[in-house]
Amino acid sequence: MKTVVIGGGFGGLACALRATAKGHEVTLIEKKTELGGRAQVFERNGFIFDAGPTVVTAPFLFDELFSLFGKNRQDYITFIPLSPWYQFYFSDDKTRFNYGGTIENTLDEIEKISPDDVSGYLKLIEHSRKIYKVGFEQLADQPFHRLMTMLAQVPHLIKLRADRSVWKMVSRYLKNDKLRQAFSIQPLLVGGNPFSTTSIYGLIHYLERQYGISFAKGGTGAIVESLRQLMLDVGITIKTETTMVSANISGKCISSITLNDGETLSADNFIYNGDPLFLYQQLLPQSRQKMSIRLKTEKSQRSMGLYVLFFGTKAQYPNVEHHTIWLGKRYEELLKEIFAEKDMPDDFSLYLHRPTATDASFAPKGCDSFYVLAPVPNLRANINWQTEEPKLRKKIIDALDKTLLPNLKQTITSVFSMTPEDFKADYLSEDGAGFSISPKFTQSAWFRFHNRSEVYNNLFLVGAGTHPGAGMPGVLSSAKVVERLLPDSQTDLP
Repeated sequence: MKTVVIGGGFGGLACALRATAKGHEVTLIEKKTELGGRAQVFERNGFIFDAGPTVVTAPFLFDELFSLFGKNRQDYITFIPLSPWYQFYFSDDKTRFNYGGTIENTLDEIEKISPDDVSGYLKLIEHSRKIYKVGFEQLADQPFHRLMTMLAQVPHLIKLRADRSVWKMVSRYLKNDKLRQAFSIQPLLVGGNPFSTTSIYGLIHYLERQYGISFAKGGTGAIVESLRQLMLDVGITIKTETTMVSANISGKCISSITLNDGETLSADNFIYNGDPLFLYQQLLPQSRQKMSIRLKTEKSQRSMGLYVLFFGTKAQYPNVEHHTIWLGKRYEELLKEIFAEKDMPDDFSLYLHRPTATDASFAPKGCDSFYVLAPVPNLRANINWQTEEPKLRKKIIDALDKTLLPNLKQTITSVFSMTPEDFKADYLSEDGAGFSISPKFTQSAWFRFHNRSEVYNNLFLVGAGTHPGAGMPGVLSSAKVVERLLPDSQTDLP
């Protein structure tokens, strides 16, 4: 049985491996010159920059891919545990809060800020554990393409108060506003607003507590390379600089796809690892699409956009942790402006990545490598990025120069950036959204784009825009969903 995987992000790589383990003959095509999708790697003047995800929170999901073929992940890639996981920096009063490591470390840090919230944090973790047991262990790798599957989970969702937002869940247990902010930012890592994202995503707290946070030696690009090598070892065909431009339909199935070089590629199954909005709006015939697909493509709320600023420094900043969350003076109001999809806010909050804190190979000797990520409105907002990018770049550099990175203006080098326009062009992301559609309750599980296409029986979807959602654990889990739905190698298609 032949299977074609369209897109070489983490979801596509995992699907290619899982389909091969089921006995399929697999070909993977990737638009760019290198695999990885959003996990690109840039090199500038001796500096290395991971452009995509930088946090490993569920290493067992990678271990599974290697164990499918009797191999050990440790023979291909090394994961380095971090402590702390993040440092939160509150720009209003320069408070620092180190999160992660042992639970005792976290409780000590909480006590410095708000002793009254120590017991509340323990209760938050216990509630997160209950969500994790259902939301991740039971449902993350289960198909939700049937409405009855969703309805069967209603009692669990009611009991866990899935209708409540992550912010409301956290605020139930914590009183201090700074701690509420720190422990509610997780939805932003998967494209959601903490004030509207379903509290099911509160399971991330327990996931982090259970497995910690790690960094791959060599960076995220090294993970991609390890999976590429595994794919070659098990006989998967890889074609880069190759992309799908249209599909050829036969009844309720796709018989073949036409590629950018004019070649036609036939298969029994097709797996799409990309933005479902782009798939259904740009690649598949509109006339055959069901009302449910039209509603999702037309009415769904996209995630926010991302502005990513890359730079090296000719000096080192040893007091800056590997992962820093730089929180601005506004929180809820800023997020409202970003997700309203209208205009560029005047201020920002930032995620600062310093891989050289863990792996010196990312920069020349005596230097540091950084990237800064700022949530911004997606392209539905009326923003001219040609004029706004230089302004935003200057404001971010000025802010870091005055706070975490003194004398940055004198040491900065090799500067470049990505805007939502780049996400649209490079990743075929509709409206330049950073994570496809937003993870609201009404855009989760059955309401999300289905892992088995609602239109074509042999088309499967993997990645951020389908169940269970964005982030490396979500995307890798979506590959497990597709594996459950794929026919066995000796089975006829439905």
